Amino acid sequence: MSTNHNSNVMGMNLSLSMSRREALRLGLFSTAGLLCADSRVLGATAAPPVTKALVSAPVKAKAKSVIQIFLWGGMSHNDTWDPKPDSGYDYMGEFKTAIPTNVDGIQIGELFPKLAKQADKYALIRSMTHRNNGHETAAYLMQTAHAPGERLAYPSVGAVFAQFKSKGYKGIIPPYVVLTRPQGRFSEEGFLGPRLKPFATDGDPNAARFEVEGVVSRGITDARQMARRELLGRMDTLRHAMPNNPQLAASEEAKQQAYELILGQGKEVFDLSKEKTALRDRYGRHTFGQDCLAARRMVEAGVPYIVINYPGGWDTHSNHFATMRRQCPQLDQGLAMLLEDLQDHGLLESTIVWCCGEFGRGPKVDWQPPWNGGRNHYGNVFTALVAGGGFKGGHVVGASDARAEEVKDRPVYPVDLLGSIYALSGIDTNAKLPHPMGLDAHVLPTAAEDAKSGGLLTEIM
Repeated sequence: MSTNHNSNVMGMNLSLSMSRREALRLGLFSTAGLLCADSRVLGATAAPPVTKALVSAPVKAKAKSVIQIFLWGGMSHNDTWDPKPDSGYDYMGEFKTAIPTNVDGIQIGELFPKLAKQADKYALIRSMTHRNNGHETAAYLMQTAHAPGERLAYPSVGAVFAQFKSKGYKGIIPPYVVLTRPQGRFSEEGFLGPRLKPFATDGDPNAARFEVEGVVSRGITDARQMARRELLGRMDTLRHAMPNNPQLAASEEAKQQAYELILGQGKEVFDLSKEKTALRDRYGRHTFGQDCLAARRMVEAGVPYIVINYPGGWDTHSNHFATMRRQCPQLDQGLAMLLEDLQDHGLLESTIVWCCGEFGRGPKVDWQPPWNGGRNHYGNVFTALVAGGGFKGGHVVGASDARAEEVKDRPVYPVDLLGSIYALSGIDTNAKLPHPMGLDAHVLPTAAEDAKSGGLLTEIM
């Protein structure tokens, strides 16, 4: 059962006014464009704050946007990007071979032939670890780098990006977007409050019409939307009677921004029919493939942080090998094409792509009923893929042992991965986060006892 980590925090509501742009980013895209208020979840006081920096390194910032592909549920590492073909049937199951890539010495699982041709564009971190086997707590670790159960409910990496990057962002699309539904393992905005909650598109980008929540309405054509706008304008007698009223002027500006999202830039970005049919086919005519194409279009529009929550997930306790045979080719097609297309558009150097789940799956296949050939949760060691935005392709960081059961070389912890992403994006890894009660809170854990660390991924930065 999913756990909201805000339940670990003493809650109290503080009414705060929102700016017009903040109202849009919350998804409150009513044609009335009225201003409203929100409430924020506040944290409880506890132990005194610590100030010792955990991670600090001078890194040249190159990334302007991030695409996170979250393989929620946890994808098997030794069936995919860390194959162990000599480990035997109890570990490899139905997948007995590894295939070479276009980088000498790097092999990956047999279900990823397209990614094998793109290995020069990405790096594999084969020594990710946190030893946490709970979906909710592991997801929180991987997306905040903070240990679950602390005194504060920290925001996810996407909310942190929205906090630090939205100041220079002038786009009308919210700065933190999720395709297509929130993952739900924890409250991503944490103590930063609903203002930085991700905008979830909903809909299906592979459908004939990508019906984005608040942007492309089901059953309402553009012509009908325009007719509604004109009718509302004719009926707005109060605004005509008081044209100089500042509150009404602010409401009108918010309404115009909402229409720009519905009928202008927002609609254009999410309209995948603008792309050539052949390109859409290369991404794959499935939800994940078109998610990747939509993400590239959002990067072009300057959106700072985009999450693709993999449709269907990877929690393969049972039917593991059948699920892998169905989903791995889709992941292979969509991700490989995304890397190629970002490069073709000159965007890969300024866009970080990172892909992994909250953990891996058990290296040893569970053949016993009721699993009958499944793999269970496994946080001891797993693999993450990183590309672009300053990460060097064609490299492997760390290693697991002969059966992919434990880290053999160079352990990489969530704080190391997120710290590297922040550093390459120009976000100070030691920066403070604005807590609504003024409590001491930082982007990353600030003392050695708060998180293990192997250091930033300088070998691929």
